Amino acid sequence: MTSPTYRINEAKAFVPVGIAVLTVSDTRTPADDKSGDTLAARIEQAGHTLVSRAIVRDEIEAIREQVLAWTHDPAIDVVITTGGTGFTGRDVTVDALLPLFDKVMDGFSAIFHRISFDKIGVTTIQSRATAGTINATFVFALPGSPGACKDGWDEILKPQLDHRHLPSNLVDLMPRLSEHRAKSGE
Repeated sequence: MTSPTYRINEAKAFVPVGIAVLTVSDTRTPADDKSGDTLAARIEQAGHTLVSRAIVRDEIEAIREQVLAWTHDPAIDVVITTGGTGFTGRDVTVDALLPLFDKVMDGFSAIFHRISFDKIGVTTIQSRATAGTINATFVFALPGSPGACKDGWDEILKPQLDHRHLPSNLVDLMPRLSEHRAKSGE
């Protein structure tokens, strides 16, 4: 789903951002992490820097520990998680992240579900894909399927993480994410 207003300002040079990918799974290993592989390949193909990649179990504290560490790393501008966004008892990624968000990005979930609906119909209601900011870092929680990672990256994240994207993009907001913290002395 490419919007008719999707444009690239060719006069601007591409600026790579630092991205970390976290696979949340009780069963995946580096050898069979297809969703993590999908994201890593697309990140690098787009010209961004894959700063770090990890796999943690579906445990709230493990997810929080890794995400918080990355949001304190100045080389990482964006964290993308895959897995743990469903409704089963072990799907806890969203539960781990929501209390950490400084701000929730409601539009991400809405657009993700719109794209997903076109591909899988009402089954999209089974996903709690979400996004927000933590410590002035964008954090996106995608479902654990390679198809959902592809859709989330190709249709939303790739254009929004390209500062040439018009009419606006998330990269242009990055320097301003910590304004409130700076003013309040946090």
